[in-house]
Amino acid sequence: MSAEAPLLEAEHLQIHFPVRGSRSVRRGGVAVQAVSDVSFTLREGETLGVVGESGCGKTTLIRGLVRLIEPTGGSVRFRGTDITKAGRRQMAPLRREMQMVFQDPQASLNPRKRIRQILATPLRIAGLPRAQIEPRARELLSRVGLNPEHLDRYPHEFSGGQRQRIGIARALALEPKVIMLDEPVSALDVSIQAQVINLLEDLQNELALTFIFVAHDLSVVRHVSDRIAVMYLGKIVELSPSQELYDKPIHHYTRTLLSAIPIPDPRENRARTRTRVEGEPPNPIAPPPGCHFHTRCPAASGLCRTVEPPLAEYAGGHLAACHHPISVSAEEIAAARRSPASPLSAGSELPAAAPE
Repeated sequence: MSAEAPLLEAEHLQIHFPVRGSRSVRRGGVAVQAVSDVSFTLREGETLGVVGESGCGKTTLIRGLVRLIEPTGGSVRFRGTDITKAGRRQMAPLRREMQMVFQDPQASLNPRKRIRQILATPLRIAGLPRAQIEPRARELLSRVGLNPEHLDRYPHEFSGGQRQRIGIARALALEPKVIMLDEPVSALDVSIQAQVINLLEDLQNELALTFIFVAHDLSVVRHVSDRIAVMYLGKIVELSPSQELYDKPIHHYTRTLLSAIPIPDPRENRARTRTRVEGEPPNPIAPPPGCHFHTRCPAASGLCRTVEPPLAEYAGGHLAACHHPISVSAEEIAAARRSPASPLSAGSELPAAAPE
């Protein structure tokens, strides 16, 4: 698929949850702004990592993309078709192509059903002939590195890593094109994490899969992702090719996240300078005006407190929403402002580069 025709595209996506006792969101009631004006594209065969603090909207975003949560506004297009308003019949064939792997492998599997039943359910709903269901279930278990003879076991008879493999097998049952991975290794031991990550990479190469990988661990995201989106309080504040983001973060929040990654060498870890932010994220019911990060940002100015920064495009396909970008020269800022593809308008105020 060409770059001009992304597999999946979100445009100005919004997902708000009404506060209990308030009017509906569409009628102007008070709402938690879980996802606010998020736009991005996903190319076929790539892995997009999504990172950020707890509560920033990562999980809500991917659930909205597959319509497990209904968007409040904006659109989601899959293969060029807007699925935001699609009905149940229209979504049925699309759900085969978009699947999820959930964070908690124990909670996502029905404890009262055998693995045979768990894997057979999506196959039966999709109309696969009864005679083909068990061979397909055995094939799925084998593909994720489990013994097909264990089909009659219950989820509690497996370890956490094995349960997550079963969750992956269930997601693969209908041969999807896109899989949303909601922190798939966060509940696993480090050694098991590596095994599951390697399994996902092998499956992606064998089956030409496309992933959206949500995680807290930036070292894991760096290993698996082609591009990384950094979210803060419901918005994408930086989007960049993986290596570019780690080598040259532009947003102050991204630099904070990167400085929290532990270094294996204890002496090197103690000697490095960390970037810290104070306080908690603002209330998503009433986010602050201007840049949402200005209440915790060490470089915040009066402009940050009043004007929301646009997601501007810099060199190397690097997007960032910051009035005072890090490691960016005045020439690069001016080029981003002049670029036709840049969200910066000609009349916007030129941000100033901040020292490192």
